[in-house]
Amino acid sequence: MAKKSKGNRVQVILECTEHKESGMPGTSRYITTKNRKNTPGRLELRKYNPILRRYTLHKEIK
Repeated sequence: MAKKSKGNRVQVILECTEHKESGMPGTSRYITTKNRKNTPGRLELRKYNPILRRYTLHKEIK
């Protein structure tokens, strides 16, 4: 049996934009949840990037 969805909350992956442009090996990704009804667009948060050792902009990827 398929699991019933619990409302509008979905899991999303956030990926660092600065790290991708820098060309350094590795990636900085976070997994979080968002309410699809309240936030229909892509999520953007400032999160810590351990490789660059600073807070950077992380955007939701598909």
